[in-house]
Amino acid sequence: MDMSDFYSTFFQEADELLTDMENYLLDLDLEDPDSEQVNAIFRAAHSIKGGAGTFGFDLLQQTTHILENLLDHARQDELTLTKEIVDLFLKTKDVLTDQIEAYRSETTPEQDTYEEICHLLDEVGKNEVGKGGGASGTGNTSEDAASESQDSYLAVHFKGVGEEDVQSLVDELENLGSVSSQGKKDDYYEVILETSVTADDIEAVMCFILDAEQIEIHPVSVTAEPEDSAQIQGSQKDELAAAGIELFSTEDDEKTEPVKQDVVEAVEADKAVEADKEIKAADKAKKAKKPADTENASLRVAVDKIDQVINLVGELIITQSMLNETASTLDRSENDALLNGINLLQRNARDLQDAVMSIRMLPMDYVFSRFPRLVRDLAGRLGKEIELVTVGESTELDKGLTERIIDPLTHLVRNSLDHGIEAPDAREAVGKPRLGKLTLSAQHQGGNILIEVKDDGAGLNRDKLLAKARSNGLTVSDNMSDDEVWQLIFAPGFSTAETVSDVSGRGVGMDVVKRNIQAMGGHVEIVSKTGQGTTTKIILPLTLAILDGMSVKVGSEVYILPVSSVVESLQLREENLYTLSGGVPLLKVRGEYFPVALVSKAMGLESANKEIVGSIAVMVEGEGRRYALLVDELVGQQQVVVKNVESNYRKIPGVSAATILGNGSVAFILDLADIYNIYFSESQKREIVAEKVDKPELLTA
Repeated sequence: MDMSDFYSTFFQEADELLTDMENYLLDLDLEDPDSEQVNAIFRAAHSIKGGAGTFGFDLLQQTTHILENLLDHARQDELTLTKEIVDLFLKTKDVLTDQIEAYRSETTPEQDTYEEICHLLDEVGKNEVGKGGGASGTGNTSEDAASESQDSYLAVHFKGVGEEDVQSLVDELENLGSVSSQGKKDDYYEVILETSVTADDIEAVMCFILDAEQIEIHPVSVTAEPEDSAQIQGSQKDELAAAGIELFSTEDDEKTEPVKQDVVEAVEADKAVEADKEIKAADKAKKAKKPADTENASLRVAVDKIDQVINLVGELIITQSMLNETASTLDRSENDALLNGINLLQRNARDLQDAVMSIRMLPMDYVFSRFPRLVRDLAGRLGKEIELVTVGESTELDKGLTERIIDPLTHLVRNSLDHGIEAPDAREAVGKPRLGKLTLSAQHQGGNILIEVKDDGAGLNRDKLLAKARSNGLTVSDNMSDDEVWQLIFAPGFSTAETVSDVSGRGVGMDVVKRNIQAMGGHVEIVSKTGQGTTTKIILPLTLAILDGMSVKVGSEVYILPVSSVVESLQLREENLYTLSGGVPLLKVRGEYFPVALVSKAMGLESANKEIVGSIAVMVEGEGRRYALLVDELVGQQQVVVKNVESNYRKIPGVSAATILGNGSVAFILDLADIYNIYFSESQKREIVAEKVDKPELLTA
């Protein structure tokens, strides 16, 4: 059995255990720790230690062993948990994460880091264990922990394991103790192990190699065979005699009778304990035999396999659309059965598509669970008191997007903690509670997901932002709307921090946030009120594999616009058109002026209609601003399968992806932010920003 086959399973489960450990540590109430939480933290460390021992990850095993001992003292009320100790445990968790990552990349973890964290843990063991706790004693950490347990005998049964793999499993058991005997039984292979570890220790190790139903462990006695009752009685008599008790003495019955009774009760109690252990072991084995029958049964599947299935379903949807296109030309009276079958195929294909897409969906808790630690650490460094609230953790988002949204959200959270929420004294001075509040929320909104980062801090300062923008050389106007002013913080190199710290202030991050979110097909909005706080809204599609699109025609070409970015469409009339002095056409809609871009010009279509009047204006959102996109015809709305152009061909300006239409032709999905940037020059953009209704001199009809 090649143990490396199980490395990926160990690494994945170890990552999950460390995440659980961190969450439990962050949730601990130090005034009254929940014993279940402490036990869960202990079990996580215990399981990682067992797996590390199995695979020979020595530094990882030794680090978790010391941590496990301290956690054991904590759950025995021999160690009082404090903020400093919890901080050290969290730091240890970070070291364990780094060690796992090193082993994953087939390198050796840093020895200095290992020695430093072990020294700190040892100091806690020596100085804090037994101090004010429920029991006294020494730390028993890295140096003397091995002497805590006494050897006992455990019978380990392997079921459904091939003979060629048994020896590898026995070799692993020898790392945990001494094999007294082994051999094939009826339907299992039995190993008698003399060991100081518990059955749970062995199970924790073997869970990375075998399924739960393949292993059974229970204590045994090897001092005598069960059927040799005389030998058992003699052995018990010798043990009792060695303890100074003459069980069968006939002298002074009145004195010996109570002693006899005590011994008998003790023996009976031992039997009851052993019987109880056997019952529990049997129940555990019985439950382990039915994992597939439980509601929580799951199957680990590689992401690339799921992506392959999604791609094939996409091809199926495209083929089905082609059939629909062809079927639409057939006579219903002559082809009724065929058309009914195609309609049924369409419904089934859509249901299949929804079911397959749901496989890649992950709850937002996957993202939100990373922030309690970040908020705790940053708040401590900034000297602020902050409560983190998460809402909508069960809201689901495509796996690819959940991984890509973590970095932008991290920047936004850091920004809220550093710039948004005030220091406790400053909050108290303006009548606010000292404890600031940061809320992360997620909810579905139509075909999109809305993610919000909301703080109850001081809010954005309009005048300060405008002054900073001018000093950075940006073209701004005092008459800009609040929404436009708030968008300034996403300009490259823009920062209002008075001093540069290790948290923020260098003017990097927020522009990256916007670019990353736009790359995911989303956009960012900011709402802020002075003294009340700021809310940053991120609107994303639920998945990048499927897109709700609006088909438009320009000349002979069909293009797809993301429906999430389309505001409205209207027929262009001459009386609603104006022109800036720089030549940029503007469309007046309900008292506001919007720049106009021609798709034909942006995409270089020579044969397309270049006339503005009579075209259809589609109001879209791109680069944080609304503008009018001129097309010749609205074809309709449809769900399209997204195909990556850049990876299959090259980057095309103004195009984010492509799709295959029902007639088999390829249609480009337009990148609305990119079109805005390539269509308007920098001077025209500055002119558009400066344009306002109260400056009619800029406009000519």
